[in-house]
Amino acid sequence: QVQLVESGGASVQTGGSLRISCLASGISTSDAYMGWFRQAPGKGREGVATISPIRTTYYHDSVKGRFTISRDNADNTLFLQMTRLKPEDTVVYYCAAEVLTRGFSWLSPSSFSYWGEGTQVTFSS
Repeated sequence: QVQLVESGGASVQTGGSLRISCLASGISTSDAYMGWFRQAPGKGREGVATISPIRTTYYHDSVKGRFTISRDNADNTLFLQMTRLKPEDTVVYYCAAEVLTRGFSWLSPSSFSYWGEGTQVTFSS
């Protein structure tokens, strides 16, 4: 059974950095489209960054130049390195995976079938 478990959520300060991780099981990060999504209270889930099996990456405009998505296939782990954090970045982040490509849209939550439970990134004043 496919399982995605996020970790690394923490309190951050404006301008700070944080790396969150997603450990995948029942699926290979090298064979699947992987992505990070986030959702603020009262808002819909939005795509943050995705990476293809051949490491093509896509980023939401709001995080370009600040966030980097990567994976370690040996450990079957997905990462999101976040830098120059802003208050708007302090939301719940979800890891997602998809093995099919028909009708695939890079940053659309509906294109992903498997989801983690999320990890919370909060703002530290």
